[in-house]
Amino acid sequence: MRRSVFLSFTLIMLAVQFIGGCAVYDVAVEERNVGTYTSDRKISFLIEEQFLKDDTIKFLDFDAYSYEGNVYLVGEYDSHAQVDKAVSIAKGVKGVKTVTTYFLPKREDDLCGTMDTMDIAAKLKNKLVGDKDIWSTNIDVEIVQCKIIMLGLVGTEKERDEAIAHAKSVPGTRGVKSFIRVR
Repeated sequence: MRRSVFLSFTLIMLAVQFIGGCAVYDVAVEERNVGTYTSDRKISFLIEEQFLKDDTIKFLDFDAYSYEGNVYLVGEYDSHAQVDKAVSIAKGVKGVKTVTTYFLPKREDDLCGTMDTMDIAAKLKNKLVGDKDIWSTNIDVEIVQCKIIMLGLVGTEKERDEAIAHAKSVPGTRGVKSFIRVR
């Protein structure tokens, strides 16, 4: 029993160390300075926290990303009231400079399911991680109705263009929308 508790504690501590190491790695290769990166993470969190509290918005349908105070909202909507409310919430968060949206109306007949979405995301992440010319941790990816939405800040136009080319090469993709900016 005692050995089991010790082993469990050790595994938990190793997991905490690994997760902490990932956060340090993210900041180390990030195009933004630590202060801006932290501020952006806070902005995204505050927006999504408000999404969760709002009855109009279905939290799982929308995601918020912030890069240097420029916010991107991505997802699917049932009504324009949801979109209007999401934009209003984002604009109300301190530190937000601009709000850009990429929303698609929900489709009941859409044949792009969860497995398709996961497959596209996995194949794209594999390509990005495998490309030594791209800092894949600087690129966020959303899949909406089998369309790839790419967001982030990269160091060069070549890096952005290669990331987009990888996205376009993924089988099953219905299109690519890039919000990747070059620093």
